[in-house]
Amino acid sequence: MIRSMTAFGAARADTEQGSLSLELRGVNSRFLDLHFRMPDELRHIEAPLRDLLTRSIARGKIEVRAGIQRRVRNDPDALNMAALEQAAALFRKVQAVVPDAAPPRLSELLAWPGVQGTEESEDTWRDAAMTAARDALAQLHAAREREGERLAGMILDRAAQVEAIVKQVDLRMPQLVADYRDKLARKLRDSVETAFPSGFQAITGAELSERLAHEATLFGLRIDVAEELSRLHSHLAELRQLVGGKAGGKTDKGSAGKRLDFLFQEMNREANTLGSKAGGLEVTRAAMDLKLLIEQMREQAQNIE
Repeated sequence: MIRSMTAFGAARADTEQGSLSLELRGVNSRFLDLHFRMPDELRHIEAPLRDLLTRSIARGKIEVRAGIQRRVRNDPDALNMAALEQAAALFRKVQAVVPDAAPPRLSELLAWPGVQGTEESEDTWRDAAMTAARDALAQLHAAREREGERLAGMILDRAAQVEAIVKQVDLRMPQLVADYRDKLARKLRDSVETAFPSGFQAITGAELSERLAHEATLFGLRIDVAEELSRLHSHLAELRQLVGGKAGGKTDKGSAGKRLDFLFQEMNREANTLGSKAGGLEVTRAAMDLKLLIEQMREQAQNIE
């Protein structure tokens, strides 16, 4: 199942020191782009989080938000007076420079590191962050897969319309070739009659053969779209393999989104060639419809990992 790059996941982990909340927000990006939004006291968890996300996500812009809420205790005997004095001394220094500075509230003082009488450990917050990150990542992947399934359905629906057009052109080609051949024969007859009003006596067999060969070559280059139609059939088979496979967003050959983008470029090139070779209005319209459907699929592929 393919995955979308747009998703959200959030989780919280509780510890004796308090709770840590973590959010993951994913949006489209050509490459994997990680952005961390967290207080300085949690900066030590950025490296393990980056390693976890890099191993789990192929591409997309991922914003990581983390915050902590320390546990507030109501036991006065548990207060660490030294830490409280440190907070008070810091406030006095601030007030000496900014006399109008408002004093900290009780909840802010109780949340000051160490005031509750417990020694904070970086390992505790790191373990809590990794626990929350794994839970949030699971939610993110689930959301990406749900959205990816929706995108896959839209792409396969357009692919079925493309296949119907290609098959219709395939079926119509014998008649289109016959019609174009008749048109070419009339054009050759009119051209020869205009150039030689007195008839074929004024033209040698070699000159006539050369003229016919030239026109036949132009005819073959213009009307023969069998190769383009065959390639479109092959591209559609590859498309269904990519979208309907079980490789997920990250495959051995690279991300599904990048491979789909390349595939749609190739399909669009074949549609352009089909339009340039069109031997009639019917094929021209078919080429235009193909280009529209391919562009719609390509727009959806921009959301795929």
